[in-house]
Amino acid sequence: MFQSVPEIIRKWGQARHDRLAIAAPARNWTYADVANESNRVAQGLLSLGIGAGDRVGALTRHTAQCLVLLMAANKIGAVFTPMNWRLAPAELEYVINHSESRLLMVDAAFLPALGTIALPRVERILGTEPATETPLSAWAAAFEAIDPGHVPAPSDTALQLYSSGTTGKPKGVELSHANVLFQCNAIAEYFGYRKGAPTVLLDALPTFHVSGIVNTVTILHEAATVVAHPEFVPQEILESIQHHGVTNAFMVPTMMRMLGQAVVERQATLPSLRAIGYGGSPVSETVLKEVRDALKCGLIQVFGMTELAGMATCLDAADHDRPALLRSAGKPLQGVSLRIADLKDGHVCGNGEVGEIQVRSGSVMKGYFRNPQASAETLIDVPGEGRWLRTGDVGYIADGYLYLSDRIKELVISGGENIYPAEVENVIASHPAVADVAIIGVPDPTWGEAVKACVVLKPGAAAEADEIIAFARARIAHYKCPKSVDFVAALPRNPSGKLLKRVLREPYWADQSRAIA
Repeated sequence: MFQSVPEIIRKWGQARHDRLAIAAPARNWTYADVANESNRVAQGLLSLGIGAGDRVGALTRHTAQCLVLLMAANKIGAVFTPMNWRLAPAELEYVINHSESRLLMVDAAFLPALGTIALPRVERILGTEPATETPLSAWAAAFEAIDPGHVPAPSDTALQLYSSGTTGKPKGVELSHANVLFQCNAIAEYFGYRKGAPTVLLDALPTFHVSGIVNTVTILHEAATVVAHPEFVPQEILESIQHHGVTNAFMVPTMMRMLGQAVVERQATLPSLRAIGYGGSPVSETVLKEVRDALKCGLIQVFGMTELAGMATCLDAADHDRPALLRSAGKPLQGVSLRIADLKDGHVCGNGEVGEIQVRSGSVMKGYFRNPQASAETLIDVPGEGRWLRTGDVGYIADGYLYLSDRIKELVISGGENIYPAEVENVIASHPAVADVAIIGVPDPTWGEAVKACVVLKPGAAAEADEIIAFARARIAHYKCPKSVDFVAALPRNPSGKLLKRVLREPYWADQSRAIA
């Protein structure tokens, strides 16, 4: 139906102008509000000389302002780049400068961090709240609500999201308009947004996450309503679902469990809730049963990644009634193809054979911004087949269902956040007492995986676990830091010196059904 993201608000801003688009804590936004405000902001961006191909960044918890800036940027052919506000200042400095953003929209809470770093490319900073020095709304009010009329090509970049870095530096994932719209259609079809009663989506995921931003764009795509929360507070979420008649939500399992506990504590009911999509960490059958008993709605497990603009497979609500399938990541969405490639020679594996999971779909990213080497390592162009994405995950397909087994990438997923050990190892290795360090993920009942540091001290040096953790917390985002530290005499390595992380991880995962979350 749509060929580019701004067409969504162009159409519904007129045809559904008085319909509620976003219910946010500060105010409600109709489709006309979003259309008019994004037109004003677009005109403001043009006045600064920002245009097609330029980057516009955001450091915000606020979904409504984020969506307005996305639509405004895309209306002039610019690229919208939401950034992880949980990062430490030095990490933020790298991401903002690498993104080449010329303008930043920032919450007041994050302005002090920006004051400590160098941002030579940023020409203008706007605030999200009225209390900030230059609020977006007040700045935009000086411009007329005239649509600039730019029509992006489907292959143009709409979004640039940042993944964690395999070698210590995050990568900018470029998602085209076609990528985003493919995902919007897939989500809407799979979750039944086009059937029955109107959809009301609760969104408490950060907009720098692919799920947080693409799910909300999907709701606008369907002319439905987003109920936006800047943070997850279980009691507030419960009340919001009841008040707004929320029908759907996406959560990491920890959120889902906390909501279920709040429902039980308050003896509440959520009759409007149809389904919750979840993913990012494992959930035991016991916890799933507790959540289903409490929430009394369908649960849909999803598997995907930023490089896919979201989901690739889903385990539907009916499959949750079959215990044998709960270890599965489900079946591919319509229009998505999976294959398993042998880890040694890359040949396509048969049913039940283990190898790297590769995905082909209309949502496979364009590539990594300013990083052709990483793009070439991740994307495989096959004549006559199209483009396949190497996920870095290991698994197999049995009877059409995907099962995850392990990871090629040394990734830790904790509470739905991706953490690459190299980032953490680089920091801890700079501690004066540390001779060697390895970061691994270990099972955690709440977060799926927890970060553990295995540390070798220099001869004669001494350090406590709390000291190592505090050292890391002063330098990188807290969610990346180790929750525990093991001091070891040496790290296991092969004859060529390669670190054998699987050997380190094995004791912690010995009683688990698979070696990853």
